[in-house]
Amino acid sequence: MVLFKRTKLLNNKNLIFLRAKNQNKNGSLLHIKFISNKSTNDVTINLSNGSQMILSAGKYARFTSGCVTAKMGETSVMTTVVRKSVPDDTSMVPLIVNYRQKAAAIGRIPTNFLRRELGQSEQEILTSRVIDRSLRPLFNQRYSYETQLVCNLLAVDGVHDPDILSINAASAALSISDIPWNGPVGAVRVGMIDKKHVINPTRRELQESSLNLMLACTSKNLVVMMEGSANDILEPDLKKAIRLGTKECQTIIQSIANLQSEMGKPKFEIETDQELDQNVLKFVKEFSESELHNIFTCYSYDKISRDNAISYLKNKMLESISDHDSKFIAAATKAFSTITREVFRSVVYQVEKRCDGREFDELRPIECQVDLFKPLHGSSFFQRGQTQVLCTVTLDSIESSLKLDNISMLTSGIKEKHFFLHYEFPPYATNETGKLTGANRREIGHGALAEKGLRAVIPKDYPFAIRLTSEVLESNGSSSMATVCGGSLALMDAGVPISSAVAGVAMGLIYNPNIGNSVSDDDFKILTDISGIEDYFGDMDFKIAGTKKGFTALQVDVKVPGIPLKIVMKAIQKSATAKSRILNIMNRVIAAPAESDRKNKPVHDTIEVPVHQRGRFLGIGGTNLKKIYHETGVNIYPQSDTEFSLFAPNQTAMDEAKEMIAQSLQKDNEPTLIFGDIYKAKITEIRETGVMVTLYPTMVPTMLPNSQLDQRKIHHPSVLGLNVGDEIQVKYFGRDPVSGHVRLSRKVLQDPVSFVRNFSSTEETLETHKTQI
Repeated sequence: MVLFKRTKLLNNKNLIFLRAKNQNKNGSLLHIKFISNKSTNDVTINLSNGSQMILSAGKYARFTSGCVTAKMGETSVMTTVVRKSVPDDTSMVPLIVNYRQKAAAIGRIPTNFLRRELGQSEQEILTSRVIDRSLRPLFNQRYSYETQLVCNLLAVDGVHDPDILSINAASAALSISDIPWNGPVGAVRVGMIDKKHVINPTRRELQESSLNLMLACTSKNLVVMMEGSANDILEPDLKKAIRLGTKECQTIIQSIANLQSEMGKPKFEIETDQELDQNVLKFVKEFSESELHNIFTCYSYDKISRDNAISYLKNKMLESISDHDSKFIAAATKAFSTITREVFRSVVYQVEKRCDGREFDELRPIECQVDLFKPLHGSSFFQRGQTQVLCTVTLDSIESSLKLDNISMLTSGIKEKHFFLHYEFPPYATNETGKLTGANRREIGHGALAEKGLRAVIPKDYPFAIRLTSEVLESNGSSSMATVCGGSLALMDAGVPISSAVAGVAMGLIYNPNIGNSVSDDDFKILTDISGIEDYFGDMDFKIAGTKKGFTALQVDVKVPGIPLKIVMKAIQKSATAKSRILNIMNRVIAAPAESDRKNKPVHDTIEVPVHQRGRFLGIGGTNLKKIYHETGVNIYPQSDTEFSLFAPNQTAMDEAKEMIAQSLQKDNEPTLIFGDIYKAKITEIRETGVMVTLYPTMVPTMLPNSQLDQRKIHHPSVLGLNVGDEIQVKYFGRDPVSGHVRLSRKVLQDPVSFVRNFSSTEETLETHKTQI
């Protein structure tokens, strides 16, 4: 037996001594001392909507570089950050973000065979991407230590969403760690209910909101990340939501900064060889600057030829320094990328044109087509510049809707999606080879954004499940927004009654910030409909989709530590103009949902089957439904006890299925039974609980229980001398409203005169016999 006793607690709460008393075989005492050298700090953040966010650090996972637990209501997320001690040879910041949902957080056990969490769900991938995009811009580009952030979902209360908590917890964990990072960032969600903006709406409020905007900002009201969907809201409402969210983030940022000042670790410095870097940079600049300038001002180049020209120049430079050591060559390779970026950006300011010769507000050439393949329900082709997508629409029964996992269902409030979009980006789209199995994180993220852009115009009561697929055939920037345009065309081609056409466009930015807080128009250039190289070398990728009236989805990724609100508002304004121009081009091809009589168009119908005929309709073990499906392809699903929905791939199949159903329910000259009349019933079977009887030859035998055979209480029909083949008189009381069984009684006839109806055959008419009982 082990007894623990607290013996001393120091005032600074840093050292806690515990004595363990253990009686061993020899009677001696074993003393154990536990020492904790870290304190726990909690920061409470009071938000404008009256809710509180609590950040706790110093208690859990103390071997990590930083660990913070964030709590709002009863929803809790723990975020840890760990880095390697040896740098990697990479040109990108080696940041890995993993958001993990646990079934235990909602009090459930996973339903898979192993009963444990397996691969990442779509919701986990999307949340991981949002966290990554909120943090990555604030890392120094020279930071090359592999870093992993793990966000563990500890508990969910079904009210507060954990994604916003995860961003703030990750920001706090990086802030208190020893990793050099230009944070902190704060994140909030903004909704709009009854035209009023709400900060961090609850899950129930979010279902009624016409806006779902996640926003991450740094100090000085600089925007780092935005992700959102909307029900076609107007431009002023969107701008107001961004301003309110940015202001709310400042409170969170200040609280995280206070936590960092209390228990943050000293940041380590990134070691670089300044002398080598300067020498290499000077050499590369002298060798390639003028050539790069010529490449970026030659407007006849397309994506492939421009990339080949840059690659040729890079190889030529590396050949000229082949006699240098590997360290110099590696530094020259990195310096070439730096110089290429600088020349590209300087050309934009010097020439006032883009590398393909377009003006800043000019769109790339657009081509649209619909109804490409007749057997499909809907199809379209959309090309913008050197980006092209092929979209197809498939309509199926509502039971084919996409079902969500339990945790995603609880946090989002959505059980299933009747409309879902699958985005595919095969390697040949960029002239590469690779695997074609599965979807990576980028594909899932782009598909989710395009789905948000189109979901607002899909009718809520549409009787079919809609699967929209988008395959990128060629990519040179903004393939997700091309998917929005192509998807809108395909939906209209399929005859889906969408409320309005939707278009998407990607806005770019070349930004040279001043040291001061003010931003002039000369400090930035906003680019409309960016190409791949403008995304790569630019400072912002602002994807935004909507109708002519308003906006349905947006996503903002920045490459710098935040951009001012002035630039964000300017980009929204310019995107609205570009969006209208794209919609005008799309409307020339198809302006409204098609009303074609396609032979392969699926149809939907509903039939009612009386309860007493349900067994005949279904068949034993559902054999009738299976037979109908195999012979006609029509799916039948129960909606209620008497109502069934029919989904057919075409009208011909529907007609065949209805004919088969009519045959299975056909009545062979079945007479109409009158409530309260008396009939002669023939006994077909004797059972312990009663007798099975029929009132006419083609009737399915029905039970006449012992309780209705005689006014006396009996335990077996044999006591009344009844035998198979005997005819008895019974009174008809209609059918049971629940089971549909015929209700008969013999005991009520043990009284005076009644009328008896006798059915000798199905052909003869009903005869009324007056009988004395």
